Amino acid sequence: MKLGIHFMNFTHPDGGTPLRAAVGDTAVVADEAGIDLFTVMDHWFQMEHFQTAYDPMLEGYSVLNFVAAKTERMRLSTLVTGITYRHPGLLAKTVTTLDLLSGGRSMLGIGAAWYEREHLALGVPYPPVAERFERLEETIQICEQMWSDNDGPYAGKHYQLAETICVPKPLQRPRPPILIGGGGEKKTLRLVAKYADACNLFGSGVEQVAHKLDVLRGHCDTEGTDYDRIEKTIIGRLDPADPDAFLKEMEQYAAVGIDLVEVAPTMPDPAGFVSMLGEKLVRPLAEIG
Repeated sequence: MKLGIHFMNFTHPDGGTPLRAAVGDTAVVADEAGIDLFTVMDHWFQMEHFQTAYDPMLEGYSVLNFVAAKTERMRLSTLVTGITYRHPGLLAKTVTTLDLLSGGRSMLGIGAAWYEREHLALGVPYPPVAERFERLEETIQICEQMWSDNDGPYAGKHYQLAETICVPKPLQRPRPPILIGGGGEKKTLRLVAKYADACNLFGSGVEQVAHKLDVLRGHCDTEGTDYDRIEKTIIGRLDPADPDAFLKEMEQYAAVGIDLVEVAPTMPDPAGFVSMLGEKLVRPLAEIG
């Protein structure tokens, strides 16, 4: 099993200026420690079930490009970009830029969006959920077309592009991998089976995640997709005082098919937290399988 870092807490006790060092130092330590994936939230407001909308939140792709400049090997992604946040053509260019500047390490993390308050607050359209899923599928199709040799038009129900020019192309070929976040069994997991290279599953425990994976396998059978080629990821909770308990829990997740677990570093010393992960978890997790 691989280990990822999900950097989601931008509230530094000493204010905004030390945040630059906190993010940068954490990324460097994670890269050197053998962490496989570094992700950030893609929101304009901090999530209310974590802190408050008035707590600090940085723009996701700016953070990832900053991290790219300080690292050499980790994959980089949002977890995840809501399809309402950026026009699909601009999103493809944004991920392409990250891929080029990182040396071919970007991943397109994407989902149907859910945080209504930030949309209404900033005047961003927030369509009904059924339409958001239609837009999610069209967005993936547009990104795939822009990353292909087809620079012609795209005519969808919600998006119409006269030209899908994307120059230069991403370094990764045929394209950067696509991760879809969420666990909806009828729509989200069907789109994972149809388009994605990875998924991030939401579940309240091993049994629920195992059920989601069974549903995903069924969609893969329907779509003619190789289930085993899709990377299955989760976000885990770690008590720094008891890494052994975390490892035992991850053995259960690995047994049902999870390939990678992400954990969120804590303030005020996220770099120290990640250093501990490198010392105590990277190798033992890699031996689980």
